[in-house]
Amino acid sequence: MFFFHSTFDPRVRDALGVYTDDWLIIQRKYQRYSTTHTPHSSERQRERQRGLVKQTFELDEAAATDRQDDQDDAKRRSVSLDDTPRGSWASSIFDLKNSSPDALLPSVLERTAAEDMDRRNAEARLQGRHSDLLGLFPPPDEDEAVERCSVPEVPKEHCGQRIMVKCLSLKFEIEIEPIFGTLALYDVKEKKKISEDFHFDLNSDQMKGLLRLHTPHTAISTLARSAIFSITYPSADIFLVIKLEKVLQQGDIGESCEPYMVMKESDSSKHKEKLEKLRLQAETSCSRLGRYRMPFAWTAIHLVNIVSSVGGLERSDPDSDSERKGHGTWNERRKKGSERMSVGEDMCNFSTFRPATLTVTNFFKQEGDRLSDEDLYKFLADMRRPSSVLRRLRPVTAQLKIDISPAPDSPHYCLSPELLHVKPYPDLRVRPTKEVLEFPARYVYTPHTTYRNLLYIYPQSLNFSSRQGSVRNIAVKVQFMAGEDLSLAMPVIFGKSSCAEFFTEAYSPVIYHDKSPEFYEEVKMKIPANLTDNHHLLFTFYHISCQPKQNTPLETPVGYTWIPLMQHGRLRTGSFSLPVSVEKPPPSYSVLTPDVSLPGMKWVDNHKQVFNVEVTAASSVHTQDPHLDKFFTLCYVLEEYSFPFRLKDCIISEANVEGELKASMTGLRGALLDTCVRFLHQLLSKLILLIVHPPVIAGQIVNLGRAAFEAMSLLVNQIHKNLEGNQDQHGRNNLLASYIHYCFHLPTSEPCPPLPPDPGGATPAYELPIQYATLSRATARPSTLHLARSKSISNSNPDLASTPTSPDEEVQRIISSKVSSTSNTNQMLLHEELALQWVVSTSTVREAALQQAWFFFQLMTKSMSHHLFLSSRIDLPRRQRFPDRFVDDIAALVGAISADVAGRYHKDVELVERLNSSLAFFLNDLLSLMDRGFVFNLIRSYYKQVRAPQNPSSLTALRMDFTRILCSHEHYVTLNLPLILLLESPSSLLPPSIHPSPSVSQGSAFSSMHQDQGVASMFELSVPFRQQHFLSGLLLTELSLILEPDGEGVFFLHKKAISAVHSLMSSHDADPRYTDPQVRTHIAQLYLPLIPIVMDTLPQLHDFTDTSQARGRHAPAMQDDGDPDNGTISQSVAMAIAGSPLPRSSLSQAGRQCSSLSAECSRTLLVSFLWVLKNADAALLESWVSDLSVMQINRLLDLLHLSVSCFEYKGKKALERINSLTFKKSQDMKARLEEAILGTIGARQEMVRRCRGTKRSPYGNENVRWRKNVTHWRQNTDRVDKTKAETEQESVVDGNLATEASLVVLDTLEIIVKTVLVSELKESVLGGVLRVLLHSMAGSQSALFLQHCFTTQRGLVFKFPEMLFEEDTELCADLCLRLLRHCSSSVGSVRSQASASLYLLMRQNFEIGNNFARVKMQVTMSLSSLVGTSQNFNEEHLRRSLKTILTYAEEDLELRDSPFPEQVQDLVFNLHMILTDTVKMKEHQQDPEMLIDLMYRIAKGYQNSPDLRLTWLQNMAGKHSERGNHAEAAHCLVHSAALVAEYLNMLEDCRYMPIGCVTFQHISSNVLEESAVSDDILSPEEEGICAGKYFSELGLVGLLEQAATSFHMASMYEAINEVYKILLPVHEANRDFKKLATVHGKLQDTFNKIYNQSSGWERMFGTYFRVGFYGCRFGDLDEQEFVYKEPSITKLAEISYRLEEFYAERFGDDVVEIIKDSNHVDKNKLDPNKAYLQITYVEPFFDTYELKERITYFDKNYNLRTFMYCTPFTLDGRAHGDLHEQYKRKSILTTSHAFPYIKTRINVIHKEEIILVPMEVAIEDMQKKTQELAFATHQEPADAKMLQMVLQGSVGTTVNQGPLEVAQVFLSDIPDDPKLYRHHNKLRLCFKDFTKRCEDALRRNKTLIGPDQKEYHKEMERNFNKLKESLGPLITRKIPQLYRTLDSIIKVTGDSMSMYKKLDSNTYEHA
Repeated sequence: MFFFHSTFDPRVRDALGVYTDDWLIIQRKYQRYSTTHTPHSSERQRERQRGLVKQTFELDEAAATDRQDDQDDAKRRSVSLDDTPRGSWASSIFDLKNSSPDALLPSVLERTAAEDMDRRNAEARLQGRHSDLLGLFPPPDEDEAVERCSVPEVPKEHCGQRIMVKCLSLKFEIEIEPIFGTLALYDVKEKKKISEDFHFDLNSDQMKGLLRLHTPHTAISTLARSAIFSITYPSADIFLVIKLEKVLQQGDIGESCEPYMVMKESDSSKHKEKLEKLRLQAETSCSRLGRYRMPFAWTAIHLVNIVSSVGGLERSDPDSDSERKGHGTWNERRKKGSERMSVGEDMCNFSTFRPATLTVTNFFKQEGDRLSDEDLYKFLADMRRPSSVLRRLRPVTAQLKIDISPAPDSPHYCLSPELLHVKPYPDLRVRPTKEVLEFPARYVYTPHTTYRNLLYIYPQSLNFSSRQGSVRNIAVKVQFMAGEDLSLAMPVIFGKSSCAEFFTEAYSPVIYHDKSPEFYEEVKMKIPANLTDNHHLLFTFYHISCQPKQNTPLETPVGYTWIPLMQHGRLRTGSFSLPVSVEKPPPSYSVLTPDVSLPGMKWVDNHKQVFNVEVTAASSVHTQDPHLDKFFTLCYVLEEYSFPFRLKDCIISEANVEGELKASMTGLRGALLDTCVRFLHQLLSKLILLIVHPPVIAGQIVNLGRAAFEAMSLLVNQIHKNLEGNQDQHGRNNLLASYIHYCFHLPTSEPCPPLPPDPGGATPAYELPIQYATLSRATARPSTLHLARSKSISNSNPDLASTPTSPDEEVQRIISSKVSSTSNTNQMLLHEELALQWVVSTSTVREAALQQAWFFFQLMTKSMSHHLFLSSRIDLPRRQRFPDRFVDDIAALVGAISADVAGRYHKDVELVERLNSSLAFFLNDLLSLMDRGFVFNLIRSYYKQVRAPQNPSSLTALRMDFTRILCSHEHYVTLNLPLILLLESPSSLLPPSIHPSPSVSQGSAFSSMHQDQGVASMFELSVPFRQQHFLSGLLLTELSLILEPDGEGVFFLHKKAISAVHSLMSSHDADPRYTDPQVRTHIAQLYLPLIPIVMDTLPQLHDFTDTSQARGRHAPAMQDDGDPDNGTISQSVAMAIAGSPLPRSSLSQAGRQCSSLSAECSRTLLVSFLWVLKNADAALLESWVSDLSVMQINRLLDLLHLSVSCFEYKGKKALERINSLTFKKSQDMKARLEEAILGTIGARQEMVRRCRGTKRSPYGNENVRWRKNVTHWRQNTDRVDKTKAETEQESVVDGNLATEASLVVLDTLEIIVKTVLVSELKESVLGGVLRVLLHSMAGSQSALFLQHCFTTQRGLVFKFPEMLFEEDTELCADLCLRLLRHCSSSVGSVRSQASASLYLLMRQNFEIGNNFARVKMQVTMSLSSLVGTSQNFNEEHLRRSLKTILTYAEEDLELRDSPFPEQVQDLVFNLHMILTDTVKMKEHQQDPEMLIDLMYRIAKGYQNSPDLRLTWLQNMAGKHSERGNHAEAAHCLVHSAALVAEYLNMLEDCRYMPIGCVTFQHISSNVLEESAVSDDILSPEEEGICAGKYFSELGLVGLLEQAATSFHMASMYEAINEVYKILLPVHEANRDFKKLATVHGKLQDTFNKIYNQSSGWERMFGTYFRVGFYGCRFGDLDEQEFVYKEPSITKLAEISYRLEEFYAERFGDDVVEIIKDSNHVDKNKLDPNKAYLQITYVEPFFDTYELKERITYFDKNYNLRTFMYCTPFTLDGRAHGDLHEQYKRKSILTTSHAFPYIKTRINVIHKEEIILVPMEVAIEDMQKKTQELAFATHQEPADAKMLQMVLQGSVGTTVNQGPLEVAQVFLSDIPDDPKLYRHHNKLRLCFKDFTKRCEDALRRNKTLIGPDQKEYHKEMERNFNKLKESLGPLITRKIPQLYRTLDSIIKVTGDSMSMYKKLDSNTYEHA
């Protein structure tokens, strides 16, 4: 370039500075340990969870074996039931003795001292523990992480969605001359050209050869055939326009196109001569006119068709190679106010579509008079219409092949718009791809980060119509002149295609014979760096003579005009209308504009403006905005002190420069925002420079601080307001944030010192090494200060966080010309000036600064850090680092802002939220820079202000956020002084990294230590605690306030506070500085008060203890919740489907209120609580527990109990289930909504968050307005179901968490036991400890935990045996149950431990009283209970454990001679019996009836053992309830109560208690079987008999209450009365009036219900079926008949289907057959290999005498023992025949017990059959008809329709045959058989009654009908009269023989029963 250093332009210097100045990034040494910079993400958590040991869980083992069992089950067949409940005693013992035991534990039989045992156990528990508990817990909720600050994006060049267009070939029908192409993008809607031109040349070498004369040298950059276009605003209106040009020739465009439209190369024979002629012409034109072009043809491609049609293929096509993502990056920067995208635009995603290769065949001829862009837009708009005008035109046929595809991320061989090489550029000889500069359709708000200085000239039109002379073929020559001499034309014009890289001139295409041509040419130039007033554009107009004539030059100049480029220091751009001079312009013309009329010059058309041209610039140097230009120019004038200076109309002198500068700063607000943003870096740097280096004018320092601060505030605020979409979650604009983070540094007058080689080693002692390294932009990695620069610039790809580092040579020269400015002495410190100006600012400026407080705070902290570094003050004590004046300003500022937060929180919610977090971040930074005591005082003053008396939740939320941000400091632990303990503790334990900083001010309020305080104050939020541990004191105080039960702790506050604590603890766990366990104990001290806080919160915690199973059952985890094989839906899933919340347990520890914390919050709070217990010092905890009251210890135990449930392992299966339905916390939404309702977060802010995507809506991306607060289930949209490996890993983590949590609980229990040993509290607390232990055993636990758990349990029983054997029976019962359950575990090590524990339990019981009756009885009962309820119970495993116990007894030398081993053997064999019995139950698990039968039999087997019978009855009740058989469940409970009453009566004769089971017979006759009358009944006085809790008055009352509830559920209200008749005397005797009131209330309800449902139809009691089993496949059931009770309204088809399905599944489809009729089954005719079922509907049957007693609907459905069914038949074997041959068989069945009973099927023990002869059948039919008529006639209220229906059926013509035919068949003749006389007479009387009833019915009907039915009624009357006539003679005829004397009648008829043909009754044995 031709310029000298002296003319160096400061604008260029600044533009270069933007990307050549080094960046300054400040990092604190340990800041990576702060959650601000390193958030807890799931990825990070997964990283920490690598390599976990998989824990063994029985739950998973069982699931694995279940799958195996299911396969075996399919092969199993039904086994026959033995008649006795037990197998053979001898064989059973033999089995057991020969089985093998589990491994024996070595030290079980040793006797050790308690202390040694404890020590050994404690050491064992510490082995292999997981050090960080929270590493196993899900990471803290990222939504709550207010302290999270993402590193701002690196400033980089803007880039839209990029498409690559490759031009492959261009072929015409004839090839005669070279053709040149241009591509550009146009947006029709915006009417804007949105890219520069890309020129390509696809000519063959032969064609190119024709022009060799004119282009001797071809630069490789002009050979590009592929281009990358960037589209920032994709729309459906974008076209890729292709224009073709050719060499100028004689004739207009139409003539030139003609040959291409008509001729074809293929028919060359026709046109051979013509073609030759054309070729010759072309050759001549090329050689003569080769430098000129003419328009030829054009076409356009509608891009949306490419994207959507090609994309459309893959919408449904699974093989597509591209996925659809969102809108790439373009919409991230979209200004919020800009127009919404149309639906069409959604389709236009140019960043992902399938690449397409297009062949364009039709081109449109260019019209000479329609070449302007305006015309083009019309054409393009027209092209989109179906009936396009263009389509009708004759096309120029050609074949242009182009490829369109999404551009690759980093394409090779790419040139920037300035033709610089973009890395990677491996080889300079390869044909390059060009990046085409975009002219975005709308504003793009991105600062310039590269040096760009380009100028585009668009000649538009010229009017030479009045110009004299030969001016027809006009060409415009454009030149960039550095001066007026023609030799000063600069080579800055970019070449097009196949030519040199740069030219000094460019010509527009020529339109033949047109004096007023239009142009479409684009001339691209680079602007030199040093523009002066002499630089101008020169336009020369030539007439080109196309025909070679003698003496006629090729080009004749016909006019001149020009544009001066610089005026008053501004670049001139825009549209110009210029006059054209006929002659050459005179000297010195270039400084004037052509508008000035110079004397003696001739102008075309009288100096009118005849030439239109547009000039635009794409420049990072020239702002092209008057306001910005003025400001920058004044700054440069001051910098260079070049007075006077002319600025437009005024002269700038020393006198007025200050005023002008201030005015120009104020004027900045008028500048276009887009331009301000593009020059943001220069603008801010200039303003900062004016603050830091105030200018010296005429020897005076002028303070511009205030003006600059105002300008900066308003500018920053305006950027924020207008670019709302471009913010992070704290509302910080990304552009401003990245300016501060990277670009801003204090202006230093001298170059900065380079970095020492090892930045880590040479950091100052205090923790803030400012890495004065900058990012080397190309690699985005810090490097040394001096950047190596090369000729490559970075790829302009937006995804690489880097920007061009190295400019071209031009820039290189400019840099080398830098002169270091003279150093200024008048330097101010930015942070001091900012603080001062902010404190004194007022009104709008203060408001603007408040709105963007974060910006100024960050500016100040970076300035402070940089200042400390530059001035080396970093080594000074903190108090001396900053002057007092500044410290006061900071205090004033923080005070004022705190006051703003406190005063405006209800008005400007959003502002206050931002302000609050900005202040917190600022103070967090100050903790690293200033005196900490001072900062703590600032925090304290904030707290004083932001605390209102009523403490609204929004203020609490603000304080909580503030605290959380403060606590996220990387030195949080050190700041809390964990070392200076209230107890003595050596500080040498700490590694150097967390020694308290020496700079903690000694005089601050915290240094006064209280050594004398006791341990208690360490666990309270006492004054000493809060003073010493300042930050953690603040945090815990907030937490305890929020958790106060009556406090304002709204849901989202709970979450905020708990999440803050959780996040901090997670940081400690993840921090490598704190891995040492002793360090951890110190950190845990900061959180000790959390333990009492959580204890106080206990009533509000979510209840995790699942009490859906009754107490004393085994663990909930063993209930396979919704196993697909069970055929049931799990309760939780069912509830979710129904849309109700998950089931909450009803029972809980005493005093639990309903919870107010969500499950998620409770879980997080509990894990934090366990974290403290795990990490705290055990001795400290011990001394604290020893001071607690019994009540407090019990509360702690309740909390531990809850923790065990909370972290219980759910099993792999559960995880897989949860995984398939993503369970999403609805609570998130609730919290969000609460925040919005309570006004703690603005709705607008929420919108901003959503559009930024930082806060994801909990429901994916749907726009949720509001969802009910129900657990929200949705198919997982976030990601596909987890892989097997992920689920596996999840279960490993879950298992480790459960184990660790339980072990922490165990450790704590041991601590409690230790303190109990010392103090006198033990009695009351120990039970609680054991309960927690038992509870933990009950859950699903890992083998590792159980091993330690059993050890602890053995220790406990060893130390306090009396607790189990003298006091609480229930504890002993529970312990036996738990031990026995684990004895049947599938995990060997667990069985070993459980067997040892059980053996020692027996031994200890024996040692206390020389027998172990209590344990014996409890174990036997437990086994029954266990077997009765457990579904995955394995008898094989239990057998092994029993054998292990036997082995211990045999090997126990001490007790070998006592009766103990023998007693153990007896017990074990007895247990083995029960086990064998129950194996069968296991096999019938899927057959409910069979299962209940078995349980019934086992219970019957325990007739002499009341406790066990009771257990089994309760098991049966449970099973019935599960299946909804409430009546049967009630009867089981009544039987249980009767059994208890029987034994209580034997114990003590009590007046008001029931006398055994006789009292219960009114409830059910079946109860008498509970009588204890046999000889071998055990006396209830014996030890261990009737010891259960039910054998008491209270137990009896409980059972009866439960029975009443079950009766109520079964709607058997009458039975409830009977139950309460037994209960009332008990309550009366106890004077329990409250209970009496309740009972009478219930009775009143019951009687009301009976009264209101008196007809009984509202209550459906049951339907009965007889089921017969035939075939040896059924085993015991063969030839058995049962009556089944089914739910009401069960159809015959339903029960048939159920039983058929069930047995078909068991025996095979082709084996089971249903016998369709109810006739006798002949066993001999059946196939022996099949199983037959006969199912018949039966009805209860009552004798006449019985019906007098059974009046109500309930009576007829209760206590049923006889049932009847009828079978029609004829004597010849058919079922139905004519009236005279139709017989009927009535079968009457009697069952062994009355329904309802304790089971739903009862054996038939007696069967009787009655056969009715045809006449009897007729009598029954007629009686039924008569009854129907009577009922319809007397029904109240009357039902006319029903009455008419019955009448129609009796007297209607169609059915007249019915009754009449019966009468004619049976009454026309007197029967021959005298036995039938009485039947004949009875039938006759029936007909008499029938006609009378018909008459009554007709009479009633007459009163009911309206006038419209009169005719119908008459018709019925006529029919009736006919019927009566026909029946008359038949009814009146009597049989004379019936009226003889009585004796003869007796002789004839015999006894009254002889008219029945009686069959043998079959009696069935009771099985």
